[in-house]
Amino acid sequence: MQPGQVTFAGSGPGDPDLLTIKAFKALQQADVILHDRLVSDEILQLAGPSASLLDVGKEGFGPQVTQQEICDRMIALAKSGLRVLRLKSGDPAIFARLDEELTACDLAGITYRVIPGITAASAAVADIGQSLTQRGRNASVRFLTGHDMKGFADHDWAALARAGEVAAIYMGKKSARFIQGRLIMHGADRNTPVTIVENASRVDQRVLETTLDTLPDDLTNAGFNGPALTLFGLAPRASLAALTDLKLEHA
Repeated sequence: MQPGQVTFAGSGPGDPDLLTIKAFKALQQADVILHDRLVSDEILQLAGPSASLLDVGKEGFGPQVTQQEICDRMIALAKSGLRVLRLKSGDPAIFARLDEELTACDLAGITYRVIPGITAASAAVADIGQSLTQRGRNASVRFLTGHDMKGFADHDWAALARAGEVAAIYMGKKSARFIQGRLIMHGADRNTPVTIVENASRVDQRVLETTLDTLPDDLTNAGFNGPALTLFGLAPRASLAALTDLKLEHA
């Protein structure tokens, strides 16, 4: 890291073992670290002993540090000659407003570099023994957000409602009923599997297996209060194997 430079890095889904070596080096070298709310404590503990930690996190429908405040603070610190690490959870290029912060650096004449990280969808699908794509099933996968700055986010529901489609839905807990309604309205099978993974990759991870038909109620009853990734169109491999065994027993 260079003085006066901003490094954008992804901290991954939370398990420190999934942190890249390059991101670890940036944590050790940074003078100041501006981190998101979802960056795990275990990863923040890897910061160098002289690094200052500044929490600039946002919470959906909750406390916010405005994007303008984040950019202003980041630019001011870099202009003072510090080695600035902007640490984001997951991958900085997926629903992390990276483009706005890169633009702020460009306008201020601040040099930067970007270190990718493992996104929550990759960790969640690995934890349930599944693949985001499968030959003969889906040749594409959608990364969606449940809500944006205007409220619940709209998407191409008709395309997603087709059989065999798969989507990783970020920030989808509060919009579960909205998503369910849109998909069913466009013809999605109510029995389409849906898996919600809370705190993917972390020691307190929880997995909820459900269907589109009962998604909102099951999610409410589960009482998830941590970050959750919704995998539409996927069920845990262990459950599918058990279902196959059951069918064979009754054949």
